[in-house]
Amino acid sequence: MARIDVIMPQMGESIAEGTVSKWLKKVGDVVKRDEPIFEISTDKVDAEIPSPSAGRLSEILVGEGSTVAVQTVVARIETDVAAAVPAAAATPAPAVAAKSAAAPAASTTVAAGAGGHGAGNGRTAGNGASFEERVRTKSSPLVRKIAAEHGIELTSISGSGIAGRVTKRDIESLVANRGTAKPPVVGRPAVSHVVAEGPLPEAWPGDVVEPMSKMRALISDHMVLSRRTSAHVTSVFEVDLTRVARIRAKKRAEFEAAAGQRLSYLPFIIKATIDGLRQFPALNASVAGTDVIYRKQYNIGIAVALEWGLIVPVIKHADELSMTGITRALNDLANRARAKRLKPEEVEDGTFTITNPGVFGSLMGTPIINQPQVAIMGIGAIEKRPKVIEGEDGEDTIAIRTCAYFSLSFDHRLIDGAVADEFLAFVKKQLETFPEAAL
Repeated sequence: MARIDVIMPQMGESIAEGTVSKWLKKVGDVVKRDEPIFEISTDKVDAEIPSPSAGRLSEILVGEGSTVAVQTVVARIETDVAAAVPAAAATPAPAVAAKSAAAPAASTTVAAGAGGHGAGNGRTAGNGASFEERVRTKSSPLVRKIAAEHGIELTSISGSGIAGRVTKRDIESLVANRGTAKPPVVGRPAVSHVVAEGPLPEAWPGDVVEPMSKMRALISDHMVLSRRTSAHVTSVFEVDLTRVARIRAKKRAEFEAAAGQRLSYLPFIIKATIDGLRQFPALNASVAGTDVIYRKQYNIGIAVALEWGLIVPVIKHADELSMTGITRALNDLANRARAKRLKPEEVEDGTFTITNPGVFGSLMGTPIINQPQVAIMGIGAIEKRPKVIEGEDGEDTIAIRTCAYFSLSFDHRLIDGAVADEFLAFVKKQLETFPEAAL
């Protein structure tokens, strides 16, 4: 028999730790190679982690809810030597040599998941540094890079991560407080845990008290930070989607048969939004201190509601995609978000976000901006309404139209109300005159 160590994978260059949120297998269960065995939460994404080898789950070393550093052994799988060798060879890092024949079992460490940062024996990080060195410097490569840029000695800092590890949030918060911060060009801004002002509420007899999940705590911090960072203003337009509804009804069967994808209203809205961002580049930007970064990529984030929280996968280079491409990317990301199979890079680097609370019946909302972006658009319920329209003879008449309220929350530090309204008016016109040939 051989023993395979299952480790906490590094789900992205800036990830230094992860939380075991749920075990999908129990001790004694037989597992197949690449079969999901546990779920993790990081500050980037929730994900199911597959087994690195076929065998039997012999030990669980890290319980649900525990946060540990990447490369930490979280479980062990017993398998025969023949199965262990190809499993180890499949990883990008070297496996530990088997023990002598006198030993009761061979021990091999294989990184779980497909992050590509696994280490041979759990003592070497994906960047070539030893595990002891990573603990000693208390950082990920990204944190060390930020520290070096600002002349900060990491060994003098006690971080909030495991074993005092300095996280990205720690270093960016420290840099900001020193007044020398260079706001990050890409990725998310620092998110410091929000400390409530005033007395905390107390539980009463019969109340149930549960800690926030890691995802919920991160969402909480991110939303409060955004409200504190951006000067939020919201504008609302009513959009007549009757033309889009007719095009969709006419060509839906043909489109879905050809593309193999379900066609919703959202691809039409994404296409119109991209056209609007081209016309009004301030909406596709970020504020970096007193500088404005005008993004040349059009990476559209789509908020996806999950049973356990909210996540925003990103359609990268959406301006380069056809309607079929947008639809395929949209459906793929949404499905994998719900299945916890997104990669960290698929929730990063968005330049503009669309959220669709209308699917739950909401008429409109005032969404919070997804930092470091400067605007987010909310789509209300798409429904038929009686509207007064002018006929060809110039007379007013009442007609049944398919309509929805579009709300735009924007950062008034950069975007004036007139610009925001011009953008919404442009998107409205694009949808109300949508060319059938574009589908």
